[in-house]
Amino acid sequence: MTDAQLIPLDLLFGEPAYLSPALSPDGTHIAYLAPHNGVLNIWAGLRGKDFSPVTDNRDRGILGFCWAHDGRHLLYMSDHEGDEQTHVHAVDLFGGGTRDLTPFDGVRAYIVGIDRRVPRYVLVGMNLRDPRRHDVYRVDLAGGEPSLVAENTGFSGWIADRELRIRGARGFAPDGGSSIMVRDTEEADWRTLHVMDYEDSMTSQAIGFTDDGLSLLVLSSVDSNTTRLLRLDVATGAAEVLYQDPRHDVRTVNLHPLTRQADLVVVERERNHLEALDPAVADDVARIRAIGDGDMIPLGRDGTGRTWLVQENVDDAPAGYHVYDGESGKAELLFTHQPEFARYPLARMEPFSFTARDGLTIDGYLSFPPGLDRRSLPAVLNVHGGPWDRDRWGLRVESQWLATRGYLCVQVNFRGSSGYGKDFLNAGSGEWGARMHDDLIDAVRWVTARGFADPDRIGVYGTSYGGYAALVGAAFTPEEFRCAVSVAGPSNLLTFVESVPPYWGPVLARLKRYIGDPETQADLLWSRSPLSRVGDIRIPILIAQGANDPRVRPQESEQIVAALREKGVPHEYLLFDDEGHGFVNPRNRLTFYAAAERFLARHLGGRNTTPGR
Repeated sequence: MTDAQLIPLDLLFGEPAYLSPALSPDGTHIAYLAPHNGVLNIWAGLRGKDFSPVTDNRDRGILGFCWAHDGRHLLYMSDHEGDEQTHVHAVDLFGGGTRDLTPFDGVRAYIVGIDRRVPRYVLVGMNLRDPRRHDVYRVDLAGGEPSLVAENTGFSGWIADRELRIRGARGFAPDGGSSIMVRDTEEADWRTLHVMDYEDSMTSQAIGFTDDGLSLLVLSSVDSNTTRLLRLDVATGAAEVLYQDPRHDVRTVNLHPLTRQADLVVVERERNHLEALDPAVADDVARIRAIGDGDMIPLGRDGTGRTWLVQENVDDAPAGYHVYDGESGKAELLFTHQPEFARYPLARMEPFSFTARDGLTIDGYLSFPPGLDRRSLPAVLNVHGGPWDRDRWGLRVESQWLATRGYLCVQVNFRGSSGYGKDFLNAGSGEWGARMHDDLIDAVRWVTARGFADPDRIGVYGTSYGGYAALVGAAFTPEEFRCAVSVAGPSNLLTFVESVPPYWGPVLARLKRYIGDPETQADLLWSRSPLSRVGDIRIPILIAQGANDPRVRPQESEQIVAALREKGVPHEYLLFDDEGHGFVNPRNRLTFYAAAERFLARHLGGRNTTPGR
C-alpha cells in the first residue's frame, strides 16, 4: 500500500459526513448529524430537498437526538467539556429557536419518554432534588417550567406508558440484583412484576408498555442463559416468550409505531441477524435484507409504520442509509456516512474463535493489513471498553487505522463481554486482571502460533476497561507486549470503585460485586491494580486522559504516571482539559491518534503518516 492509499487521520477520526439519520413522525422530513462549526450539529429538511443546519453548537457537538412527536421539535442532549452534566434541549424547526428544557447548573438530565398520543410533552429525568437520584419531570414543548410527576425513592430507571404516565420503574437490591416494578396508576402503590437476581440483572431491561398498557415488553435472561424477548402481563406477571436465540442475546427490539407490539428483533451473532416476529412485516424484512450484502439495521419508521429508515453496515465500505417504502417494496439510498472512504482500500473484519486455557470458547475479529502477506505482522491487541460491551462486525475506524498502518488488529470478546448470554458475561465477575486478561493473552498466543503475528512486535491498546487491560498487560505480562496505549484506564481499582459518580448509587452494589468491594476485598482489588505492580513495567506506555472524566477520574492516570516517572519507565502522557470519558472534540481526537500512531510506529514498526507533528 502506497502513502497515497493510506486513509488520512483527519478522515478516519474527523467528523463523518452524515450520521444517525431519523425520520419525522409523518415521514416527510429527515434529520441527521453532520459537521457545522467544526463539530457535529443537527441538519434537517424535507426528503429529497436541500438540508441545512438547525443547531449551532460550537463546544463538543451533538452526539444524539430524536424527533418529538409533534413533528416540529428535535430533542437532543449535551454536556460541557465532558462533565456528563447533560441538559435536554429542544430545537423548533419552524422558527422557534432552541430552548434548554433543563436549565439547572450541576444537574444531569436525560429523556425518559415521548409518545404520539401526547405530542407536545416530553418526560425528563433530573437529579435536581438529590444528586444521587433522578426524579421525573413533565416539560411542555410550548414553554413553561418542568413539573415534577414522579419522585425517586430508590429507582434506577423509569418506564412511561403511552399517555406518558410513569407506570414502571427499575429497582435495585443490596446484593446487586434488580426488579421491574409497576403500578396501575400514578397514584397507586408500586408492586414487583419481574425479579432479576445478580446474574440476570446486567442482561435484562424493560423495553416499554404495549399500546393498551396491559403488557410490558422486556429483555430478560431469567430462566434462560441468553436474553429473551418476553411479554409480561402487567396484572399477573405471566411471561410469554416472543423470541429466543440459543447462544446469543437479543440486541434490539423494534416496536410497531401504532400498536407498540414487537414485530422485529435484531440478534447479534458474528454479524447482525434480523428476525421478523409478526407475519405482517415478514415481506418487508425479506426486502430489507435484499437491499445489500451488508447487515441491515432498521433505525426507525414513520408514524404509520410503512416507511422505514435502514442502515446497511459492511466492514470494508462506508455505511449506507436507505429509505424503504413498504407500499412499493423499493428502497432509496440517501447517503453514506463517509463517502471519501470509498477511495481507499479497506480491511475486512474477519471473525475468529479459539478455546481459552480453561476450555471456554472465545470469539473475536481479525483485521489484516490490505495487500500484505499474513505472516509475522506487527500486531495490536485492541481491547474494548465496558467491559460488559463487545466488539461488533462492521466498518470500525480504529480497526481500519491499525490495519492500514500495517498492523494486524486483534479484537477479542473476552469473558465478561455482552451478547453471549449471562453465563459468559458473569464469567467475568471477580476476574478483572485475572481470567479476563488470560483470554486476551490466549488470543495473542493464538495469532502468533499460526504465524500471523510477530511475537516480538505486539502492542496492547484500549479505552476505559480497555485502558485498564493495557495497563495490566504492561504490569502483569510485560513479556507479551512491546508497548501499551491506555486511554482513561483505571490504575488503582480501590480508588476507581470509591470514586464513582453519585448518580451511579443504585448500581454501585453490582459494581462492587463484579469488580470487588473496597471495604471487604481491599487486598484483592489492590492485587488486581496495575499500580500495585508498576515496578514490573518495563515496556513504554502512552497514557491519555480527559480532565473532566467523571467515570475514570484523572487521578487514575496521574498516579500511575507519577509512579512511572519515579521509576524511570519510558512513557508519554496526554491530558485534555476539555474532555471527559473519551475524546469527542475532533481537534483532540486528531492530536491523540497522531501521537498514538507515532508511538506505535516507533515501537512496533508500522506506518506513520504524521512525521514531525
